[in-house]
Amino acid sequence: MRSDDDVKNAPQGKDTATAYKLAAKQQEISVTEFFEKNKQILGFDSRSKSLLMGIKEAVDNSLDACEEAGFLPDVTVKVERLNDEDYRIYEEDNGPGIVHKMMPNVFGRLLYGSRFHALRQSRGQQGIGISATVMYGNITTGKPAHIRSKIEGQDEVAWQMDIVIDTKINRPIVSNDKAFVWDGKEHGTSVEYTTKGRYITGKQSIFEYLRDTAIVNPHARIEFHDPEGKKYVFERATEQMPPKSKEIKPHPEGMEIGDLLKYAQNTQQKTVKAFLKNDFSRVTDRIADEILEKASVDPSAKPEKVTREQCIAMIDAITKVKIMAPPTDCLSPIGDTLIKKGLMHILEGMRPDYYATPVTRPPKSVNGNPFVVEAGIVYGGEIPSDGQVTILRFANRVPLLYQQGACVITKAIADIDWRRYGLEQRGGKGIPFGPAIVLVHVASTKVPFTSEGKEAVASYPELQTEISQALKLCARNLKSHLNKMERKSKTHAKFEIVQDLLPDLAKKSAEMLGRPVPDLNRTITKIMNVVWVEPQSKKVDKTSRVITYNIYNYTNTERTFMLHMRLPKECVNLTLFSNPRFRDMNDEGKANWIVEGLAPSQSTQISFDLKGELSDTFDIDDVYISGINPVHVMGADSLPGDWGIKGLEITEADDNDLVDDEEEAAEVEDLGDE
Repeated sequence: MRSDDDVKNAPQGKDTATAYKLAAKQQEISVTEFFEKNKQILGFDSRSKSLLMGIKEAVDNSLDACEEAGFLPDVTVKVERLNDEDYRIYEEDNGPGIVHKMMPNVFGRLLYGSRFHALRQSRGQQGIGISATVMYGNITTGKPAHIRSKIEGQDEVAWQMDIVIDTKINRPIVSNDKAFVWDGKEHGTSVEYTTKGRYITGKQSIFEYLRDTAIVNPHARIEFHDPEGKKYVFERATEQMPPKSKEIKPHPEGMEIGDLLKYAQNTQQKTVKAFLKNDFSRVTDRIADEILEKASVDPSAKPEKVTREQCIAMIDAITKVKIMAPPTDCLSPIGDTLIKKGLMHILEGMRPDYYATPVTRPPKSVNGNPFVVEAGIVYGGEIPSDGQVTILRFANRVPLLYQQGACVITKAIADIDWRRYGLEQRGGKGIPFGPAIVLVHVASTKVPFTSEGKEAVASYPELQTEISQALKLCARNLKSHLNKMERKSKTHAKFEIVQDLLPDLAKKSAEMLGRPVPDLNRTITKIMNVVWVEPQSKKVDKTSRVITYNIYNYTNTERTFMLHMRLPKECVNLTLFSNPRFRDMNDEGKANWIVEGLAPSQSTQISFDLKGELSDTFDIDDVYISGINPVHVMGADSLPGDWGIKGLEITEADDNDLVDDEEEAAEVEDLGDE
């Protein structure tokens, strides 16, 4: 590189002089200055989007901080309109607070943070978000951000300061730095800034973002004050905190050459073998020896002396050695119960008919980074049915509101043939139509976003496959439910005909013939030909329900079978075990009852209480049966093969004992005609 003196003393030939003039104009720029001139990369590419992005980054930081400290999040967001384009934003949390000397760096330096190098699931991974929000407010209005923070356990003393970012050197300029008496929460942080923006309602609005955030963070309480002075509160749906994600070491699978060289140069280990074993996850003595043997690298060599060629050989050897997938305690998936709880809590006003049992897939990895895919489907009720289904996309518990078409989640949804599952889809591809909401959540130590704005997930084949598998499982549950409801509706109609017409016919015939009215129980049983499972749910109070299953044997054979349900274990109490038909329950909450020797035309009852905040997540229609051909059962499905539970085998000859379905239909049709 040439110095200023080189440029000053440069020869003055025509071509040479031009090169030196160009060299004189070259200069280093700071990362803040780069993003200042390329705000759209961070998502600040329109007034309405910029207003939302700033709030999103502040709320994401608050939720991360609260969860790391073990506090149930309590977040407040206020938007105040100052004029047509200027807005004052206030965001406050009850997190652990920020150490005084660190406040300027957290809010006033881009690419500064604690999570960038940590291999574990978190919302903020790049160290850009909240400082970029402060920077955008600075450059659009010229006003500083006002920061306040109180550390847990420090009496009432807190610190406040105003911050402006010097974009030339990526450093904060602090003013009004002083202590004050905090009269708010016991601990926490607040940020107040002025920014240019445009407040919108409806799709891609601040309200939509906060509502969606509440769905996948049911343990958080979020309060929102809009510019019109209206207050919205998304109350906490559960006090169950998500499991803490643990930091893990990098996994060698998918490692790039430059990464391996960098790790080797910075390691504290004395040998290459110790470097592989101690600085990477899932690498044992045997695996390290196998990698180095295949790469022809001396195990006792010093890591910092490893050459580029040796790194290439080691990378190649890693692809040929079987290494366990990365550990998954670095992830914190929501879980099927809390996904359903979040959806029920926020979407209650739409009164959906059905919440398909959410699915959490087994962990996988892409480029050495572990990830988990979760999915859920909500159907019917007052969900609009005349347009495409609503897609709720999430990454590490954060809603993705923009660039839907560029996201692998959308592509996975569009590639499924939804016609097989009861939704309309023109041509068998594309976003389906119907009264449904589809939720997909991707949790990873490093979500592969398409840009720094974190608006869409990149299209890796491994991700798309897992998303498709999760959605298909949910869709099968939906299709099974729709089929069950359709069949139940038809059988109900048949039952009403039999119950109303037969007794009336028998009574009139008996009067005409002067004979007593015959007992029709066996006749009705012969026509119905089903074991009927009728569920009921009675709400006792906000957190208690009484669940009852009335079971009728409308067949001409004595029946023995088992019922199976998956219950929220937190809500189970002694009433479950008091029923003499109860058999057992495993660690997953899968409970089993046995009904023995239920005679024709007889009935029995299974009843229990569920108490607790998750009691409403149990769907009374999600009941399964074994020991009987499910074709002859109304109100329960066949026990799924993937439940890992052994039910009763079918031993009775159902088909010989039951009247043929076509004959039943003909009999009922004749009755209807009469």
